[in-house]
Amino acid sequence: MMRWATEDWHTAGEPFRIVLDVPTRGASVAERRVEAMSGSADSVRRFLCLEPRGHDDMYGGFVTPPDDDGADFGVLFWHKDGFSTACGHGTMALGAWAVRSGRVQAPDDGEAIVTIDVPSGRVQARVQRRGGRTTGVVFRNVPSRVLATGIRLATSRGEVDVDLVFGGAVYATLPAAALGLEVTPAHTTELIRLGREVKWALDDHPDAKLADDRLSGVYGTILVDDLGRTSEGPWQRNVTVFADGEVDRSPCGSGTAARVALLAHTGALSDDEVLTHDSIIGTRFHGRVADRGAGGVIPEITGQAYRVGACEFELDPDDPLAAGFSLR
Repeated sequence: MMRWATEDWHTAGEPFRIVLDVPTRGASVAERRVEAMSGSADSVRRFLCLEPRGHDDMYGGFVTPPDDDGADFGVLFWHKDGFSTACGHGTMALGAWAVRSGRVQAPDDGEAIVTIDVPSGRVQARVQRRGGRTTGVVFRNVPSRVLATGIRLATSRGEVDVDLVFGGAVYATLPAAALGLEVTPAHTTELIRLGREVKWALDDHPDAKLADDRLSGVYGTILVDDLGRTSEGPWQRNVTVFADGEVDRSPCGSGTAARVALLAHTGALSDDEVLTHDSIIGTRFHGRVADRGAGGVIPEITGQAYRVGACEFELDPDDPLAAGFSLR
């Protein structure tokens, strides 16, 4: 009987299931992702992600070797539809997990840097500690940049202007008000429908094609409410509808990085300001421009991850639902 041990965390409400000892092949995490999409790891993904062991909004990652000695480990991020190129909330959870598990040593007071290779590049989770407890995790992302602004798109709720931004994955982003919606739980069903509509309409857009084709295509749609400003900078609420209709319960780590890049591009977020970024359930990340370079801005996103528990899943050879199922 086959068994997989997992450790479940959540970051601002978004789940992250950490899995060790799933064989993957490739010289880099990016190569491992491509192989996993059609290899045996995909069967494990389905088994652990979909019902009856998971659900349509489950998220997780397979811990892998790093690309080289410059990182502590690598990870293949996954969701119900496959393997993603980036995941900020997962990076935060992995940072907190690496410290708690002793994989990366950390002081009782101060900061530990956990370096992780992901399909979009090398990222960091700076785990902040006080009195032997983790008090926050800062996700330092890959360079993020605006790909296109003001793309006119016809939707079932009229014409809208959409921006495309790279934050480790390509996101389409627009105000929820442009579709006659607000980012609230009461509008979840319609936000999902419109998020999917926008994603698939722009998935093959020329500006969503990147030099590394493994990163091409629109990963998700970010719908935003403008809540004004705090004393530190802009304040917004968003929901990210990613993959094929999954709803990020957190403010979305890589999505927040994309919003930081866009707001910095438009001048709405200066280098000395902080974006307060709320989720559809009211949880919060803070984002800022940590640095600038030829490849775009380097966003840093601060949040917190919490351990939910551990489990050992087993596959009964007679189980007809070994591959799992989805109702979405």
